[in-house]
Amino acid sequence: MNYLATKNIEINLSDQIKDWAKEFGFSSVGITDIDLSEDQRYLDKWLENGYQGEMTYLIRNNSKREFPDQLFQGTKRIISVTMNYLPEEYNGQELLERSDRAFISGYARGRDYHKLMRSRLKKLAKKIKDHAPNSNRVFVDSAPVLEKAIAQKAGLGWIGKNTLLLNKNSGSYFFLGEIYTDLDLIVDNPVAQSHCGTCTSCMDVCPTSAFVGPHELDARKCISYLTIEYKGIIPPELRSKMGNRIFGCDDCQIYCPWNKFTHFTDELDFLPRHQLDDIDLCELFRWSEDDFLQKTEGSPIRRAGYESWLRNIAIALGNANFSQEIMQSLNLRKDSTSEIVKEHVNWAIKEQERKSYE
Repeated sequence: MNYLATKNIEINLSDQIKDWAKEFGFSSVGITDIDLSEDQRYLDKWLENGYQGEMTYLIRNNSKREFPDQLFQGTKRIISVTMNYLPEEYNGQELLERSDRAFISGYARGRDYHKLMRSRLKKLAKKIKDHAPNSNRVFVDSAPVLEKAIAQKAGLGWIGKNTLLLNKNSGSYFFLGEIYTDLDLIVDNPVAQSHCGTCTSCMDVCPTSAFVGPHELDARKCISYLTIEYKGIIPPELRSKMGNRIFGCDDCQIYCPWNKFTHFTDELDFLPRHQLDDIDLCELFRWSEDDFLQKTEGSPIRRAGYESWLRNIAIALGNANFSQEIMQSLNLRKDSTSEIVKEHVNWAIKEQERKSYE
């Protein structure tokens, strides 16, 4: 087969893969090579500054991040996909203004996206194999993969000042997934420049001032990290800044101008469960551990664990406007067997007492 014929096959297959991806419910798809050395250097510098906090897993397997063929032998190309997750009735900004209600990040209110996306990616990978025998492997936030860097190289957006992948046509409310393959596919042009311009909305609205500068986030101050990844006692100076955010934080997306172009999802699995899009903090604080495990089955919220769940809600109750119901709820847990929960409940009680005199 001559060079031109081979190239036409590669182009046709690359285009076909993108069509199949849309059929499986992915919002956008791009293809890139495996040179991630520049992005790895950025990550190394970030890690040297200690911004990862207790996320020590980010330090491990660095060579597999930089060299994808070490993670999956024979990899020549990476197929990067996005899937929109935000429902049209998303009420993030409204909830932030209601101190007695729980704010849970938009991505975590429904079913855990990992399972859904992995299932779809496996179907896509199989279809590709059926048409062009190859070795491939799918990833959905499940291995040392530089997801955002890969997506940018694949032309799916640019990494904004809020460190998230942004797309001019759909904002940032989407998940990422990848297929590593040994097929020699035609690659897409990367998004060569940022379109954030002089805008600093994401940095300006960050409740805890977690941004060290554009494109640089100190996770140790990020509410998403504090409420999900961090399992210890949250520094007192950060608690009052967390407001009613009990799992994650969407502020740097809510106020990003590009998200006026958000494409809403029609995936039923991403719709809120158990009224987690508008639920009273006191009601959540009454959940037993069995309630928590039952109502968060198949949910990203499980990652936090019950102890951190109570810790986070206690902080939110301390930040809420004073009410007797809140005081009663806090007093019921002031003798918790968990020292971490007890510390934050006692802080919240003092905050409520202080507000009762104002």
